[in-house]
Amino acid sequence: MKSLERLASFCAADHRYVFLGTSAIAAVGLWFSQQAPTPMSALAPLGIAQDLPWLVLWAWLAVSAVALLNKLVRWRDYAATSPLARPVAKRAERVGSYVVVACTLLFFVDRGALGFADLVRVSVASNSNPSDFLSSLVYMTWESRRFFVQGIGITIALATFGTIIAFFLALGMCFLRIQQADRVDNDAIRFLKSVGRGFSRAYSTVVRGTPMMVQGLLIYFAGFSFLRGLGMDTGQANQIWSTFTAGLVTISLNSTAYMMEVLRGGIESVDAGQAEAARSLGLSQWQAMRKVVFPQGIKYAIPALTNELIINIKDSSVLSVIGVFDLMYATTTVAGIYYRQMEVYCVALVVYLCLTLIASRLLEAFGKRLGAQGTKTLPSSN
Repeated sequence: MKSLERLASFCAADHRYVFLGTSAIAAVGLWFSQQAPTPMSALAPLGIAQDLPWLVLWAWLAVSAVALLNKLVRWRDYAATSPLARPVAKRAERVGSYVVVACTLLFFVDRGALGFADLVRVSVASNSNPSDFLSSLVYMTWESRRFFVQGIGITIALATFGTIIAFFLALGMCFLRIQQADRVDNDAIRFLKSVGRGFSRAYSTVVRGTPMMVQGLLIYFAGFSFLRGLGMDTGQANQIWSTFTAGLVTISLNSTAYMMEVLRGGIESVDAGQAEAARSLGLSQWQAMRKVVFPQGIKYAIPALTNELIINIKDSSVLSVIGVFDLMYATTTVAGIYYRQMEVYCVALVVYLCLTLIASRLLEAFGKRLGAQGTKTLPSSN
């Protein structure tokens, strides 16, 4: 709703550079008007339905040129002396900009959208892979839709379940990382806390300091070798330790290290006086962390924690090296079938972009419901 309100406010306002902006829009409309009509086009190549908006766009470019010349002549006192700067003229310019946008949209729909729809219709019905780029892209996407759908589903499953598992593992690892010796602890508890801190610190260092591709290869072949060492043959080992399972374990363990640091940062951002106040009321260190510090720290860390899902959507592409049939593996499979690379990789780029944008909007809404302020940009990879 706020986006629609901002758009309505923008359209209803008088803008200083209305001629410059709408001239660019008019040029785009004229470019679409020069494209060859398709059988689905509603505007005939010759006739008033096309000629009238075409003349409107050219007329607006002419008026814009006059306005530019007037601006150059009256550069110092344009706002005070130019008739184009008067309130009545500004309202007329705003109305004219609406007409220009409408004419451009008319040509865009007729020559752009309907033209693309006709291209899709012809490409889908083709018996062989067309030679031109866009038709070939549509043809290969349609013919290989089963591969892409399967790859998208596995990518979403890996990212979603991997992030959820990593969150609970990160809670445990973060608990180990922030342990401090308490005055009531005996020597055994102090030793266990020291070991836990050292293990969590070493885990974070190793995982964050090595590529997830290498981690995936090591995890997959280590699990496979372990099952073979138990006496299983290759088929039995593959049934238990599939590439999807190895990929899920890889994403979960990799995200755990990053989410652990995010949680630790959120907990450390809580005022230390709150933990001290909880201890002064008789709560133990664990009770103070669980009831006072942890809830606030997780709230502070929500934006970064939810962004890990977006990161995992993108980074799951490296798991194709161990044979996980995700979107990237499906893309390379289709490219190998048709020996056309650019088209299918453009499809993968668009799909990944759509997945990350959708996840970003959903997580932003989720964070607002929990009282956390999300980021406006997509996160980078781990």
